[in-house]
Amino acid sequence: MKIHREGKINPPPHQPVVTSGTFDGVHIGHQKILSRLKELAKEVNGETVVLTFWPHPRLILKGDENSLKLLNTFDEKAHLLEQLGIDHLVQIPFTEEFSQLSPDEYVQRILVDQLDTKFLVIGYDHHFGRNRQGNFDYLQQNATRFGFEVEEIPRQDIDDSGVSSTKIRQALETGNVATAHSYLGRHYQISGTVVDGDKIGRGLGFPTANISVEEQYKLIPADGIYAVYVFQEEKRYGGMLYIGNRPTLAGKNKTIEVNIFDFDQDIYGKKLTISFLEHIRGDMTLDSLESLTIQLEKDRAAALAILQSNS
Repeated sequence: MKIHREGKINPPPHQPVVTSGTFDGVHIGHQKILSRLKELAKEVNGETVVLTFWPHPRLILKGDENSLKLLNTFDEKAHLLEQLGIDHLVQIPFTEEFSQLSPDEYVQRILVDQLDTKFLVIGYDHHFGRNRQGNFDYLQQNATRFGFEVEEIPRQDIDDSGVSSTKIRQALETGNVATAHSYLGRHYQISGTVVDGDKIGRGLGFPTANISVEEQYKLIPADGIYAVYVFQEEKRYGGMLYIGNRPTLAGKNKTIEVNIFDFDQDIYGKKLTISFLEHIRGDMTLDSLESLTIQLEKDRAAALAILQSNS
């Protein structure tokens, strides 16, 4: 897949069949649009193009930079789209100035002048341009003038899946990673770099890798213990992951730390990717390190059972 950053499209796609949107999560609803995109491209011997906006429009228009949490980083999104067989990903910088383009200006500048779009596929409730004035009716009425065909994915096709990026965020924020899995069609993931910790877990017999997630907007699931897969240098391991403030240890800052099963390597500074399988329990305050050790033994047994059922 060719990635065109900063809206610089070079070389231009052949017979481009285009869709656009934020595609946060690239969930099963999005996948229906992408599947239709590939069908149409095959029919006209063209190439598939996904236009996506970065930063997320809500970060610019609604000042949600501290509250909006996203399911994907841009690189994660690109990887998912590549796995789904998309030919081109075009990153359109989203600014306040860009948000003020009229529907005509947006279509002419991006879809016509830069892409020479042959076919446009949109979701049933897709709006664009200043004050969201552009929609499917506008595109249909002006398709001949713009020189491309347009197709809208029927509402029923999307609604039947009962999925949205908002629903996935809400599920993860309550620790319901199983529901998120069903909506995404895959396990939810986070990635980060292993950093120094205080090594208390090692003293308890549960050595952990502390993970720093660099992207502040990346959604971190609810506090608690999870059964997870851990990917390090393309190898997969089982483990249990903790998210929380470590109240038993009077912790004040939220940490993300994973106990990787059957693993004993120095991975400080290395990158880990975590896939969430199941939420085992919420965070809790215990009265001693001995009680914490006993609880962690129970958590490990639960995580091992979950990993066994997923193998």
